[in-house]
Amino acid sequence: MAISNVSTNASPGGGILSSAGIGSGLDVNSIVTALVNAKKSGPQAQITNKATQTNALLTGLASLSSALGSLQSSLSTLTQTGTFASFSATLGDSTIGTTSTLASAQPGSYALVVQNLATAQKRASDAYASTAAVGDGSLTLAVGANSASISIAATDTVADIAAKINAAKDNPGVTATVVNGAGGAQLLLSSSKTGVANGFSVSAGSGSSSGLSALATKLDTAGANEAADAKLSLDGINITSASNSVSGAIDGVTINLAAAGSTTLTVARDNSAATKAVQGFVDAYNSYVKTVGTLSSYDKDTGQAGILLGDTTLNAVQRQIASVLSGKVAGNSIGSLASLGITRSADGTLAADSAKLASTLESNPGAVQDLFAGPNGYAKRLNTALDGFTASGGVISTRQQSLTDSLSKLNTQQSQLDARMSVYEKQLRDQYAQLDTLMSSLNNTSSYLTGALAQLEATYTKKS
Repeated sequence: MAISNVSTNASPGGGILSSAGIGSGLDVNSIVTALVNAKKSGPQAQITNKATQTNALLTGLASLSSALGSLQSSLSTLTQTGTFASFSATLGDSTIGTTSTLASAQPGSYALVVQNLATAQKRASDAYASTAAVGDGSLTLAVGANSASISIAATDTVADIAAKINAAKDNPGVTATVVNGAGGAQLLLSSSKTGVANGFSVSAGSGSSSGLSALATKLDTAGANEAADAKLSLDGINITSASNSVSGAIDGVTINLAAAGSTTLTVARDNSAATKAVQGFVDAYNSYVKTVGTLSSYDKDTGQAGILLGDTTLNAVQRQIASVLSGKVAGNSIGSLASLGITRSADGTLAADSAKLASTLESNPGAVQDLFAGPNGYAKRLNTALDGFTASGGVISTRQQSLTDSLSKLNTQQSQLDARMSVYEKQLRDQYAQLDTLMSSLNNTSSYLTGALAQLEATYTKKS
């Protein structure tokens, strides 16, 4: 090993090195890095490979869980009562109103005649100057059994009275406003709701001024805008309603009246929700099949395997789903998915025959509902089977937690390995520092001896 880069003026053993390798002439940083990497590479590869595999499994299980979750959502829709008990109600003349239905509706056709709409009571006072005081006392507003007494000051105008009526906490259902007409300001009272039962009365309290009493009398006098109930008939049966939203006249049907007139009300079964739910199940199942195909794939040309190829959890899920869907529903007149028009394609996906599905829903909707939502229906049984995998504490979440725990342990191992390598690196640098010190000392000694011998040789040369 060559000795160089040492000052000849240095004394033997003198000097403190400020950089590793100055004394020895070696690239200490490169040597130490190489030695640390060589010692670390084996354990590091094990940790990295294990972490990569674990993360890949977590990703695969998350994809599987998501696909199963979507499938279960479609099953939930199939088991809802409203999915197979949906009706539509239509009016031949849409200007007369609109309709809405509940699951309790039944198919039928009815002759609807609307004599008049329900109206809210309205009363207006005489005209006053906008700044004129009406008089003091109290006004009592009553709607049915509910009433409110409102104190009126001697200086209150009709605008002040309107504000007090609207602000009353026990207001029984009367709205006040001021209309500034050609003759002056008029107080206009309106019932908050339509119908005779929601009409109001107005009275002045004892001791009220003549001006306030006159206002109360005017507002309590019937006029052209009195409360009225809606009057209609269905197939000649007379009906009255305080509201223009008439419910209860036909079970499960609400008629929202907009105008008087005659038309036909038709209530019919609406299979669109059921059709959409069945197709939603088919789509969710096909999405599951594609997800499973990706997770369990194998490319023989590249040797690339899917994340969950041969995985026990994935295999168990496939067996459970196949077991449920390949069987029949006992006691159901349809019996199987194939009989409903849902068949399996060569790639494992399902296809629905829309015409056959529509025909069966029209002729036997109860059997279709039972095929999916009955006690032994496909949706009920499949959802129960999948719960064992997707529920909290189920197979998938338990396995995901185990894998997460493994990652935590790997992180601990990584920290421990990094700590050991840090100690090892420090040991190596300490050893090379000692070598540098020794080599520097030897260089200094060598330089000293070289100089001394040269001087001695020069002395003897002069004498001779």
